[in-house]
Amino acid sequence: MGGLFSKAPPPPPSPVKLLDAPWRKHFNWGNKEDDLQYVNSYKPQTEGQQLRILLQGPIGAGKSSFINSVKSVLQNRPCTESPVQSTSHSSCTKKRSISGTPLAEVDSRTLLYKAFKIKKGDSNCCYPFVLNDMAGLNASSRKTRQLHVKDVKRALKGHIKEGYRFNPECKLSKDDRHYNSSPSDSDKVHILVFVIDASTISSMKQENMEVIEDIRDEANEMGKSTLNRIRIISVDEACPKISRDIRNVYKSVSLKKKIYKFSTDTRINIDNIYPVKNIHSESDLKDGADVLILHALRRIIERGDDFLNKP
Repeated sequence: MGGLFSKAPPPPPSPVKLLDAPWRKHFNWGNKEDDLQYVNSYKPQTEGQQLRILLQGPIGAGKSSFINSVKSVLQNRPCTESPVQSTSHSSCTKKRSISGTPLAEVDSRTLLYKAFKIKKGDSNCCYPFVLNDMAGLNASSRKTRQLHVKDVKRALKGHIKEGYRFNPECKLSKDDRHYNSSPSDSDKVHILVFVIDASTISSMKQENMEVIEDIRDEANEMGKSTLNRIRIISVDEACPKISRDIRNVYKSVSLKKKIYKFSTDTRINIDNIYPVKNIHSESDLKDGADVLILHALRRIIERGDDFLNKP
C-alpha cells in the first residue's frame, strides 16, 4: 500500500498509430533498381559540368549522416567520411569563439565548407554531382542568423571556395583567399537541400523557421530562375513503429503530422519533403532505408538538373 503522499503511477503511453494506407501515394518500395539506374546513368547535358547540391540545416540535423548514407547506398556498403583536418581560417579575426567556445575547440567538420565527391564503382571516375556541406544554422542571435543567410547566399552563387572556415561573427570578405570572384557554372549551386531531424521538428525554434524562410527567399532571387529546394527529414528516431519497420514511414500518424506542420510553418510544398533513414550498418542497406535514400537522391538530381538546364 502507498502512503498518504504516494504518487499515482504515470498513465500508460498513448499507442503509436499507423494508417491503413500510406499517406504518400506516388511512392513505391519496388522502385529501388529504377532509381539506382537513373542515378548511375545521369549525366548533365554539358560535357564536364557538375551538378552542385548544397546541404543546409540546423546544427546536428544530420547533413553529414545524409552524405555518408548517399555514399553507402551507391557503394553498397556502410561508408563514413574521414574527419576533416584543415588549417583554413576565416577572413575575420576580431572574434575567435562561438557562444564562448574558442574556434580551435570546435569540431572543424561543423565549420568548414566542404565538397564531397563519390567514386563510381571500382573506377577512378566520380558521379557528376557534388554534395556541399556547410556550417549548421546557429540561431543564437539576430546577427548570427543574418550572417548565416549571407553565407548561404554566397555559397549559392559559387563565391565560396572549398576549405573556407565559417565564422558566425563576420561574413566572408572579398579579399579572402577563399572568395571566388569569378565562379563557373559548376561552382554555383543548382539545388538547395534542407536537412531536418524529424524528432526535433516539434521543438524547433521560431528563429530557425525564420532563417529557413529567409534562405528560401534568397534562393528565389537567384538570377535566371527560382532555385529548386528540397527538404530531407531524417526519421532515425522519429517513431518507434518506424524504428522497428522502416516501411511504416508513410503510415506513421505522428510523422505525418510533423511533416505537414513543418510544411505549413515554412510554406514548403509537401511534395518537396522526403523522409529518409540514414545508413549506419549493413542491415540498414537491406531493410528499406536504402530505398528512401535513393528515392530522395533521384528527386534531388532531377530538380537540380531542371535548374541547370533552364535558359
